[in-house]
Amino acid sequence: MRFASLGSGSAGNALVVEVNNTRLMLDCGFSVKETQARLARLRLNPSDLTGIVITHEHDDHAGGAFKFAAKYNIPVWLSYGTLKMSARYIPSQHNLQFNIIDSHRDFSVDDIQVQPYPVPHDAREPIQCIFSDGNHKLGVLTDVGRSTPHIEAQLSGCRAIVLECNHDASMLQTGPYSWTLKKRVGGDLGHLENLDSAKLLEKLDNSQLQHIVAAHLSAKNNTPELAKSALAKALGCDDGWIGIADQLLGFDWRGMS
Repeated sequence: MRFASLGSGSAGNALVVEVNNTRLMLDCGFSVKETQARLARLRLNPSDLTGIVITHEHDDHAGGAFKFAAKYNIPVWLSYGTLKMSARYIPSQHNLQFNIIDSHRDFSVDDIQVQPYPVPHDAREPIQCIFSDGNHKLGVLTDVGRSTPHIEAQLSGCRAIVLECNHDASMLQTGPYSWTLKKRVGGDLGHLENLDSAKLLEKLDNSQLQHIVAAHLSAKNNTPELAKSALAKALGCDDGWIGIADQLLGFDWRGMS
């Protein structure tokens, strides 16, 4: 089982999870052309994808998903609320195959098991996901305003975690955003800041953790160094062990043993 990012941040998000010949893309916030180019960096073609899972309807996660899926005949998994709020992205002429997710019920796509779970975020029916091959678990958590006991239960025992470190609280408060946007980003339905992400991490069973990657970093309200420092302190490890999901480059394949 391995995973890689095409890019992470407010300008677009996509993550690929692979088990044997099954490959799922989590979100697709890039144009069709840009998604193709970013997949090529991972040595993948669109035809290599088995399906796309969409976490919620915001532009940077769903903006390119439906056109891409329609062009390459790729099935899509998403919640009913996300589907209803994504009408603006869906081509008028399409043969899209939609699979509606129950956010409390797992499902399988060939060799990959997916456990969706609900999260507090300012979208209609947002989810995040745990991916598994039956032996290893990859937990993904971005676009969440606050942690919950259910989130912590889902992420405990993962072999790898991609975890939102969207902003530094002081940088957000003194940064260029409007007061309304600052309240939204820093609110209970917004995005996790570095120290809250670190506190969440401290509550988990990390005994099997091999990879931790900070994701969805704000370009204006955070730095990779601040995100790494916060997570490293939570784990008692060197900053160099913390990965970063970059907006432009994402990150290359990471495998689990």
